Parts: sequence; C-alpha cells; structure tokens
Amino acid sequence: MDNKDIVALVTGGASGLGEATVIELVKKGAKVAIVDIDSAKGEKLAGTVGADAIFVNADVTSEADISKALRKIIDTFGKINVAVNCAGITNPGKIMSKKGPLPLDSFNKVLQLNLVGTLNVIRLAVEQMINNTPNVEGEKGVIVNTASIAAFDGQIGQAAYGASKGGIVGMTLPIARECADYGIRVVTIAPGLFETPLMAGLPPAVKEEMVKTIPFPRRLGKPAEFASLVIHIIENTMFNGCCIRLDAALRMPPK
Repeated sequence: MDNKDIVALVTGGASGLGEATVIELVKKGAKVAIVDIDSAKGEKLAGTVGADAIFVNADVTSEADISKALRKIIDTFGKINVAVNCAGITNPGKIMSKKGPLPLDSFNKVLQLNLVGTLNVIRLAVEQMINNTPNVEGEKGVIVNTASIAAFDGQIGQAAYGASKGGIVGMTLPIARECADYGIRVVTIAPGLFETPLMAGLPPAVKEEMVKTIPFPRRLGKPAEFASLVIHIIENTMFNGCCIRLDAALRMPPK
C-alpha cells in the first residue's frame, strides 16, 4: 500500500505507542485520525502534526463512539483503509491477595477495553473498508493490533492483562482468514518492554532491574521502533494472519 494513499485510524493515539504511530504515519504522507479519550493530549498532538491529522474523542468499547469516529474520518478524508489498535490498560491484580479474590469487575474492565475494544474497532472498520477500491493486488485495507509478550509470558498479577492480550493473538488468524475474502489483512504486534507512559511511572530502580532481563539490545524499546514496524506491515503485503514479537528476545520471568 502506498503511504500517500493511507487514511488511518489509530486508537490510543494520543500517547505512547499510538502517538509514535500517528507521528510516523503523517511523516510518511498518510492522513490520520487520532482516536482517544484524552481530549487535551489528542487535540495537542493533532495540532502538532498538522492538517493531515484530526482528533476524535471516542471510547473503543462503544459502538456509537467508533461509528461516529469512522463517519468523521470518511467525511474528512474520503475513506479509511488502515486501523491501528493501540488502546489498552493493565490494571494488575493477583487471583488471591490480602483483600481476597480478584474482583470480577477488575478482570472484566481489562478484557472489555483491551480485547472487546479491539474487536469493536476491527468489525466496524472492516464494514467500511470493504467499500474501498482495491489496489493492484486486490488489497482494500490493513488492520494492525497491539498485543503484548504477556500473552505468552504473563507474570504473576497479569491474569487479566495476559488473557486480554492472548485473546487478541488468538483472534488474529481467524479474522485474517475471513477478511482475506475482502482484501483486508490483519496482523498483531506483541511488544516487550517499551518506553511508554506506563513505564515512565515506575521508579528508576525498578526499571533498571527490568532492563537487566532483556537479552539484546539491553534497553527499553522506543515507541518509534514500534511505529516503524507498523509502517512495514502496511507496506509489505505478505504480512497477514500473524503475531510478531517485538521484544529483543525477552522472555519474562514469573514475577
């Protein structure tokens, strides 16, 4: 897909991996809609990157919000052919703690946002993408999801997060197989430890210990490196139905 032909929606686009993806897409010549619930950050980013980006305040778990966001994107840019799902939360908690069993509300909150929210965006984006004019390879769209290596190496306290990200990995292939008939590719990235707002909130000593577990390069990943992979997935038509670990060979310990 030609970068200058891209009209993308990026959820969680106001910060972290999503923000880096927005910046890289615009830099490559794409039109981008920043979808987030943080209006202050979203509007600021849209103003920074220029006229090729708009901000839409939307909750990924809401059908009405995402439908509204898609209408705004199409009204502004004429179509949508890329969706990048970066919205997510962690909300760690043990199955049994001093306070008792893990609250179901806590577990459901993570699944609703990370897993159901991702599916909500996929299904509504596909509904619009199938109307696109295919390119020379018959391609109409690309969807890139964000899982985590916690889907495979979930640590103690990450039952909800690991389940939500494992669900994203698990639904990648069946959705890709179905969407193949529409000329739409579906790929998932599973990042390791990256320099995101979540990591920024940890004490320096904790981050140093975490970095020691990374084989090479022995550092946190840069959001721009995640964004670079998103661009490559969009450009390389052979990426489909797979999950790519972006983790510097990290395999997380139990805790």
